Amino acid sequence: MVYLPPAFTETREDLLLAHIERHDFGLLVTHGTAGLVTSQIPFLAERRDGKFYLQAHIARANPQGADLGGAGEALAIFPGAHAYISPSWYEAGPAVPTWNYAAVHAYGPARRIDDPLWLHELVRRLSERHEAREPAPWDMQGLPEPYVQSMLDGIVGIEIAVSRLEGKFKLSQNRPAADRPRIIAALERRADPESQAVAQLMREREPAS
Repeated sequence: MVYLPPAFTETREDLLLAHIERHDFGLLVTHGTAGLVTSQIPFLAERRDGKFYLQAHIARANPQGADLGGAGEALAIFPGAHAYISPSWYEAGPAVPTWNYAAVHAYGPARRIDDPLWLHELVRRLSERHEAREPAPWDMQGLPEPYVQSMLDGIVGIEIAVSRLEGKFKLSQNRPAADRPRIIAALERRADPESQAVAQLMREREPAS
C-alpha cells in the first residue's frame, strides 16, 4: 500500500479513473516463485456489471505469465505528471526541496486469458484507441489472417478485477495558501511539459476565488 498522508490522498473515483485513462501505459507488478516481477504495458479500463477491470497483454514468453491466476493480488501502477519543487519558491522558510506528483495504484486478482477471440478483441480495441489520434489510422483488419493469428499466439491476456484504488496527488496541499500560487507560477515558467502538467493539476485544486 502506498504511503498516503491525508492531505495528498485522492479518493474520488471519477478522478482516479480519468488519471488511469490518461496515463494508461502502466506498470504491472506481480509476486510469484521468482519474487517480484514487473512489466510496463498499455492497459484498457472497462466497467462491467458494476465493477472495474483493467485489461492488457504480455508476451507469452514473459515469465510473469506464470504469476497470473494465483491467490495473491496484482498491482497496476499508473504514474502521472511530476516535477521538482524548489524551496526558493516559498514565501518563507526554512524549507527543503520536494517533488510534486500524481499516481494511482490499482489492486486486485489477475487472471490469465488465452482465448484467441478475447485476445483479438483486446488488440483491436487497444490499436483503435491509440490510432484514433493519427491522421490516417492504421487498421489491423487489413492484415493477413495467418499473420494475425501468429501474433496472437505470441501473447497472453490479463484481466485485473480491481478491488481497490489508491490515489496520491501530492500537490503542495500541505503548504500555506500563499505559497501555492507562487509554486504554480514557477512551474509555468518552465518549458517542460511535466512541470506544466503539475501546474495545471494544482490550479484545478485551488479554491475558486
